[in-house]
Amino acid sequence: MRKLIVAAFVSLDGVMQAPGGPQEDTSDGFTYGGWIVPYAEEVFGQAMQALFSQPFELLLGRRTYDIFAGYWPKVKDDTEDFSIANLFNSVAKHVATHHPDSLDWHNSHALGKDVVAAVSALKQQSGADLLTQGSADLVRQLLAAGLVDELQLLINPVLLGHGKRLFGDDAAPGAFTLQHSQVSPKGVIIARYVRAGEVQTGSFDLPQDNA
Repeated sequence: MRKLIVAAFVSLDGVMQAPGGPQEDTSDGFTYGGWIVPYAEEVFGQAMQALFSQPFELLLGRRTYDIFAGYWPKVKDDTEDFSIANLFNSVAKHVATHHPDSLDWHNSHALGKDVVAAVSALKQQSGADLLTQGSADLVRQLLAAGLVDELQLLINPVLLGHGKRLFGDDAAPGAFTLQHSQVSPKGVIIARYVRAGEVQTGSFDLPQDNA
């Protein structure tokens, strides 16, 4: 059985829409595309390299897939992004899409009509872990189904006010343990959370006075 890891850039108020550029996702009038760029520096980059250092297969929503497919296959071998491009171009890409016939990027596979069932089946297989990038709508479906084993978050010190959020109101309750954390010089919290069973509750009620 393999793990499902959700990796995401998020704002302080949980928005994950269009972190990388102004035109990445302008749906619903979102105007802050590219909001992570001011916070990118060496520690930020090292965190991304570490994320991709272990074997993985990509799990993508259709919008993110189209953005990636339009960029990564075109990266030149003499550029800084080539090592990641080489990885993304070669690994399996599992895609939530209504148009499976249009998946032209090498090693791309449609998840089918029942995305939750398809991802559940993939998790039962042996092989590399499943890693999301972007894909807010898909990620919320996976969280609602309780399929996410790890959250690897880069929490940026900015409030965006609106936009597609990491967590919806239907996320399945569960506890997570913080396995690693680091703060970049620009205030980005880099955190890895691992699922740790059911939600535990308690009480801070003071003892009743019997007098």
